[in-house]
Amino acid sequence: MPAAPSSLTNLPNLITWLRILLIPLIVGIFYLPDSWLSEWGRNITATAIFIFASLTDWLDGWLARKLNQMSAFGAFLDPVADKLMVAGALIVLLQLARVDPVVALIIIGREIAVSALREWMAKVGQAKSLAVASIGKLKTISQMLAIPLLLYGEHLFGLVDCQWLGTILINVAAVLTVMSMLYYLRKALPHAAG
Repeated sequence: MPAAPSSLTNLPNLITWLRILLIPLIVGIFYLPDSWLSEWGRNITATAIFIFASLTDWLDGWLARKLNQMSAFGAFLDPVADKLMVAGALIVLLQLARVDPVVALIIIGREIAVSALREWMAKVGQAKSLAVASIGKLKTISQMLAIPLLLYGEHLFGLVDCQWLGTILINVAAVLTVMSMLYYLRKALPHAAG
C-alpha cells in the first residue's frame, strides 16, 4: 500500500504552495517591457492570475475536507498565502498609484497585527477566542472584489469603471479592517492581564 502524502505535500497544501508561487508572477508582470506586453495586457493578465489564485483558496479548503487531508500545517499555510497574496497585490497597486497609501498601510498593518495577536493568543491557550468573525469575512470579501478591479483598472465592457468601483470597495475594506481589528483587540484584552 503506498504511503500517505505528508502534510507538506498533500494535494490541498500543494495548491496553497501554488498560490504563493503565483504572487511574484502577479508582481513581475508589471515589470515586463511594453514590447512584450501592453499596459492592457499586463492589467488583464495580472487580474486573471489574481482571480485564479483566489479560486485556489476555495479549492484547497474543499479538497482538504473532501480528501480528509486537513492538517495543522495546512491551517497555518493557507492564511499565510492569503495575506502574502493581498500584500503583494497592494504593493503593486501602490506603485501603480491605484490605491491610497493609507488604505494599503491599514490593510497590510492589520494583517500583520492580527497574525501576531493570534500567535500570542495561541501561546496563552486562547486561540479559539480569535476565531474569524463575520466582520472579518466581510472585509475579506470586499478586498478580494476590490483588488482584481484595481489590478484591471480600466472600464469593463465600456460600462463599469473598475478603478472607481475598486476604490470604493477597497475603502470599504479599510473601514472594515479597522473595525475587525478593534473587535479582535477587544476579544484579546481580557487575556492581556494574565
